[in-house]
Amino acid sequence: MSVIEDRRHERAAVAPVRKISDHAFSRAAGAPLIEGNCVRLLKDAQENYPAWLDAIRAAQRHIHFESYIIHEDDTGREFAEALIAKAREGVRVRLIYDWLGGFGKASRRFWNGLRAGGVEVRCYNPPRIDSPFGWISRDHRKMLAVDGQVGFISGLCVGRMWVGQPEKKLDPWRDTGVEVRGYAVADIEQAFAQVWATLGAEIPEERNPADAPARAGDMSLRVVATLPATGAMFRLDQLISALARKTLWLTDAYYAGTTAYVQALKAAAADGVDVRLLLPNATDIPMLKPLSRAGYRPLLEAGVRVFEWNGTMLHAKTSVVDGRWARVGSTNLNLASWLGNCELDAVVEDQSFAKEMEEMYINDLANATEIVLDYKRKVRAPGEPRHRGQLLGSGGGSVGRAAAGTIRISNTITAAFTNRRVMEAVEARLMTFGGILLLGLAILFAFVPGVLVYPVIVIFTWIALTLFYKGFKLHRKHRRDMALSPQSMVSATTEDRDEVKSR
Repeated sequence: MSVIEDRRHERAAVAPVRKISDHAFSRAAGAPLIEGNCVRLLKDAQENYPAWLDAIRAAQRHIHFESYIIHEDDTGREFAEALIAKAREGVRVRLIYDWLGGFGKASRRFWNGLRAGGVEVRCYNPPRIDSPFGWISRDHRKMLAVDGQVGFISGLCVGRMWVGQPEKKLDPWRDTGVEVRGYAVADIEQAFAQVWATLGAEIPEERNPADAPARAGDMSLRVVATLPATGAMFRLDQLISALARKTLWLTDAYYAGTTAYVQALKAAAADGVDVRLLLPNATDIPMLKPLSRAGYRPLLEAGVRVFEWNGTMLHAKTSVVDGRWARVGSTNLNLASWLGNCELDAVVEDQSFAKEMEEMYINDLANATEIVLDYKRKVRAPGEPRHRGQLLGSGGGSVGRAAAGTIRISNTITAAFTNRRVMEAVEARLMTFGGILLLGLAILFAFVPGVLVYPVIVIFTWIALTLFYKGFKLHRKHRRDMALSPQSMVSATTEDRDEVKSR
């Protein structure tokens, strides 16, 4: 049998399995596979922002922009001016920002200036008296769509931290986005329209033939638009980790994996899959760093390789699997993104795009340090002696502190030579901190019980008033419906009698 025939038989055998996996992907993500697209990978603000601004400035009919955060700084003002300029030209410009994301980042004057310039601005989920816990749901999406012809999905918000501050020697945040042209742009715009409709009147249906997306290439992708409590991306992430056969390379900004997802990664690694997780070292949410690191140990013990970015902030949320699937978007590997937020991701099924993602991942690892469990599993620096016995005993005083300091310095130097660092005792610090915190709270509540009682009273009162208010509204609506019912019955009876007479 020839090589060509072997490959033909192999494709024939794989085709049914691939069809089943495609069906499973569509069901898990709630998003069909869309063919006929061109997807361009955009790295950092250096490539994303100019592409966004070019698309905005070329708009003829409408601009739909959804961003978790828009900072009131030089970068934010540049985008605001571009949007206002198009609105004044008669282009319909619609903008959604998140209340919590934008809190303290932009003033009311900034948003009012956009509105005065003709931009239709809506805020997602500001606090309301009748929804005590409504603020938990956030619109974490980052997207832009213009004229139904081009769409952008990314992890970038709008702000100078993505651009960097050379005068302060601050490098740009590392982030990733994609530009989409083709049939999938309609799904990106539909995702925007879905959130827009929850905040007010729907976008009027305008059947303009010029807005209909056209075939732009041969790439296939899914536009996964998740809403709170749906978990579409969580199901898809689980499914991808289960289907991975060779490689599963992940990048995440705010990792806090659930037990189910950690088990999925461990199972993949145990099955021989090359599982890698690239995370930030520096972060804009300090409390999340020790929580993320506390989850390293089970992954490392299972054979998952963990890396930390050696830069200002790694904000990308991407994955590339088996050189076939790749994801770029806003969803982080944590419960808030999977179940609590509105998120938007592009899942591309194309080998050329996946290869480009793999190359970018390898380049990112060149600027990262690998975390290892202990010295036995660590590649030693040139000339570094082997450490025998315990690394640090129970000795106290200056000797113990000097030994601990020496080990930390050794870890830093070793990381510089080998790009590997021994995992620190994060769990011990977290447990110690947790014990001190709980003990302090116990003492505080023992001597000042009101500190605990008064907030509970306020919360319970707020919830009670909210329930009374909603119950009153439902009761009033019911009475109004009942008041209309007799008139409807009389009208119907009169019509029936007239019909009988006519017969």
